[in-house]
Amino acid sequence: MTTPLFTLLQAQPNSMMPTFIMMAAIFVIFYFFMIRPQNKKQKEIQNFRNALQPGQEVTTVGGLHGTVRAINDDGTVVLEAASGVKLTFEKSAIVPQGQSQR
Repeated sequence: MTTPLFTLLQAQPNSMMPTFIMMAAIFVIFYFFMIRPQNKKQKEIQNFRNALQPGQEVTTVGGLHGTVRAINDDGTVVLEAASGVKLTFEKSAIVPQGQSQR
């Protein structure tokens, strides 16, 4: 007993249909296993950055842990890394506590 896909792939020798089916299948696999999860993760990180509040614990993409002290209008965030140590970072360099951006 042969499956319909198998018989379709054994169509005419000069047919391009099997090639198109395989390319479409590869694209679907890439989309669902690589592109879609990455887009979802980026959207979650962007929502996190938009909802930053003073007093929130965060990590920078470089691995520095700190507490948000101020959010400036120019797209920067002031973090307190230790008592009295304040550092300014771009908002795009902030990720949720314990999460790395890979």
